[in-house]
Order: sequence, then structure tokens, then C-alpha cells
Amino acid sequence: MDELWDGLVKAIDLIVSFDSEVMSIAGRSLAISATSCTIAALLCLPLGSLIHYSSFRGKRLLVSVIQTFYSFPTVAIGLFVFVLFSRAGPLGGLGLMFSPTVMVIGQVILITPVMLGLIISALSGVDKGVPETAISLGANRFQTIVITVREARYAIMTALIMGFGRAISEVGLSLMVGGNIKGFTRTITTAISLETSKGELEMAIALGIILICIALVVNVVLHLLQQR
Repeated sequence: MDELWDGLVKAIDLIVSFDSEVMSIAGRSLAISATSCTIAALLCLPLGSLIHYSSFRGKRLLVSVIQTFYSFPTVAIGLFVFVLFSRAGPLGGLGLMFSPTVMVIGQVILITPVMLGLIISALSGVDKGVPETAISLGANRFQTIVITVREARYAIMTALIMGFGRAISEVGLSLMVGGNIKGFTRTITTAISLETSKGELEMAIALGIILICIALVVNVVLHLLQQR
């Protein structure tokens, strides 16, 4: 018990003193996850709008498949990305393996189904009278979509936050394709795993506290958006 208490005290000291290694790892995690979330959002918003406003055979099945991928194991996606970008893989010639770039690609693949499904649900939740009124007032298809997206902006923001939360908390994919290289691809979750296995509880607890704080902020923002 004393060892855990000492570890907690030293961990807080590392955070308060803005330890360079701790801040570097935390900053890298935020940068990679924020980049992944931004790219996924740019892909999912127009694609989700297209799926929602289009009528085609198998639409319900497609939405069900997208929702199934909400809980897709991160290690499975990590394995797919690893095979794709390894030296023997079809994209191995790009030399992206064990780099932040391939970690971003993996996280985009991971969070896209979550964000896409939630965006489709957000658009479906908008009162049907909104687009109908817009059309009756002379709005074209694009303007109608923009008006509907604006009405669903809080629910869409929730989708973005959920995607970010899934990206920054995953560990399997980052370990497999990032390699946990110090000063290059080491993130909060991979560093916690490494430091715990080494018995360095101070660093692991410090990074765990930071990750919990980030999760808390994400959940508080999500709660405020849901209230809106």
C-alpha cells in the first residue's frame, strides 16, 4: 500500500512539474488522436449525409453493418493495418510502418464507423418538418442538407467527441503499428502498458491520471452537449 501511495505522490509531482517526458507523451497522444478525429470527421460528415438522404436497396443493412463495427476490436484493425503497410504488404513500399502517420491511418479506420453511424442517427433525429420547410421555401438539395446538419450540430458534435474518446483510449492498434518508439510513436496508453510491465508505477500512474482527466473532460463536454 505504501508503494502505491508513494507512486501516486511521485506521479502527481511529475504532472505538476510538467515533466518533459510526460508532457511529450501526452502531447503526442492528443496530436495523433485529434488528427485522426479531424480526418474521420471530414470523411464521415459528407458520407453520412449522402447515406441519410439517399434511398437505395440495402440501406438498412448498410447502417446495421456500420453500427456493428462500433465495437470492432482494435487489435483486429491493428492486424489489418500491419499487414497492409508491412514490408511484405501491398503498401509496404511507402515506408510508413512504425510511424505516427500509420497510427493516424489506423485510428481513422477504427473511429470512422462510430462517427459515421452516430452522424446518420443524428441526421435521422432531426424533425422531418425542417427539410420539408426548407424545400417549400425554395432551398435546393445542398441547402437543405446544410440546414439539416445545422439543426443536428449538437448531436454531430457528440459523434465527433465519441470518436476522439475511442481514438485516444485505444492501445492495441498503437502498439502493433506504432511500435511504441520513445520520442516518436509512444502514446499515453502504450506508455502506461510499458511502464507498468517495467514496474515504473510513478510514470504509469501519472499518465493514467492524465488519460482519466482527458476522459473526464470529454464526458463533461458530451454531457453538456446532450443537455443542449
